Amino acid sequence: MNKKYKSLYEKFGLNVVYYRKRKKLTQLQLAELVDIDRSHISAIELGNVGVSFDVIFKLCEVLEVSPKELFDFRE
Repeated sequence: MNKKYKSLYEKFGLNVVYYRKRKKLTQLQLAELVDIDRSHISAIELGNVGVSFDVIFKLCEVLEVSPKELFDFRE
């Protein structure tokens, strides 16, 4: 991961947490629905990893949000 973008990864992760909790899902439930490991969801939410488009699109489907909403970072 590029340290230059760490704060953006963290903001993306916070949005994933927000929308996951809005749907009342645990990390494990979200991971199963997106078909990735729970530890990967945790790493995404903490901003420790980059995310592929495939995972972004699956997250959007499961969380019922648009990609724009996941990338709409609060200041």
